[in-house]
Amino acid sequence: MISPNISAIFYLISGVLFILALRGLSSPETSRQGNFFGIIGMVIAITATFLSIGNFSSGFVYVLIFLLIGGLIGAFIAYKIPMTAMPELVAGFHSLVGLAAVFVAIAAFLNPDAFNLGTPGNIKLGSLIEMSIGAAVGAITFSGSVIAFLKLQGIMSGSPITFKGQHPLNALLLTSIIVITYLLCSTQSSDLFWILIAISFLIGFLLIIPIGGADMPVVISMLNSYSGWAAAGIGFTLENTALIITGALVGSSGAILSYIMCKGMNRSFFNVILGGFGATEQSASAGNKEQKPVKSGNAEDAAFLMKNASSVIIVPGYGMAVAQAQHALREMVDTLKKNDIKVSYAIHPVAGRMPGHMNVLLAEANVPYDEVFELEEINNDFANADVAFVIGANDVTNPVAKTDPQSPIYGMPVLDVEKCKSVLFVKRSLSPGYAGIDNDLFYRENTLMLFADAKKMTEDITKNL
Repeated sequence: MISPNISAIFYLISGVLFILALRGLSSPETSRQGNFFGIIGMVIAITATFLSIGNFSSGFVYVLIFLLIGGLIGAFIAYKIPMTAMPELVAGFHSLVGLAAVFVAIAAFLNPDAFNLGTPGNIKLGSLIEMSIGAAVGAITFSGSVIAFLKLQGIMSGSPITFKGQHPLNALLLTSIIVITYLLCSTQSSDLFWILIAISFLIGFLLIIPIGGADMPVVISMLNSYSGWAAAGIGFTLENTALIITGALVGSSGAILSYIMCKGMNRSFFNVILGGFGATEQSASAGNKEQKPVKSGNAEDAAFLMKNASSVIIVPGYGMAVAQAQHALREMVDTLKKNDIKVSYAIHPVAGRMPGHMNVLLAEANVPYDEVFELEEINNDFANADVAFVIGANDVTNPVAKTDPQSPIYGMPVLDVEKCKSVLFVKRSLSPGYAGIDNDLFYRENTLMLFADAKKMTEDITKNL
């Protein structure tokens, strides 16, 4: 056993490593180093926690067994999961963090003696508040993350699910959580504790179902923040410094990331959380709009335009992820560069299903970091580019965000691809994106639609080049 002072030093070291991990993960160039710091920090924290235990009981063996089982399952999933499914993986793991917080809170409430929190019916007030908050936030994180996973996986519709009186009901449930927490601290009734958890599970479900697929990057980062605060709350209950530090870092960084995502969409964070993106009459009637003329082409047409271009800007989106076309795209770009054609990649902050989704996919295909640019860095270059190659991006290229005040994406900064001399848009059909609205870019005079699977079309273009 190590002394509390030595344990605190190890926790401090792990906290510093977690901060360095976040710093490293802020850039693709240093992300591997950031991951390494995070792994080392977690190993130190877990080791210090085990060594701080006074008497190793027979139950300790079970802890090691389940730790090994969980670690092997996590390693297997991480090894097998394709990069395209990373958003679903993140949502799934968030749900487990929330559920773990709920289980710890239940254990602490039922057996406070084991946690030095008092006795059943006479738990310390501060500890009861902490475990109540941890349990509530954990339950919200779990049910909300499950819904996000189902939407991302396509098991559940990605469209907003709304009903009359939804917001008043959510407000009532959130208020009841506060009231029940107060009553629980006053009476320490086990019935109120279980009701608190049940309502928290329900509100997590109701908060996420009205959020459409276009807002999934914000949902992922928001749930990431929730899982952190749940862990921090339980850290106070367990009096574990490492858990408090880790939870606070995850919670605060997730909140900051959510703010960045909302800023990238020019939307209020509370509007995203409390309302359905694209849940308007326009999106509901999208299928009844009048037919507009479009120009469509094939791989040979696209190759001809690219051959005669001096600069091409690639705009990847979720369609590229679904088709797993990032490697084919890299081959096409290599062919263009052999012909002395300048190629850049334009990334919208909310492209894909989680923050940085497109960066992850391009990194998997070994795309050089200096060719990848964020929206604010490259948007002015579209007017001087010869060809914009849009591969599966929809809502983030829709010009109505700048022209139609009635559109649900009005005010959201979008990539100015329509300013290019020619726009090649790879898409299976004219169906709307996850915002549920038609893309005006499809019908522009300088747009050539390439109706096909993104990977197949990109490979055919490369052959023609």
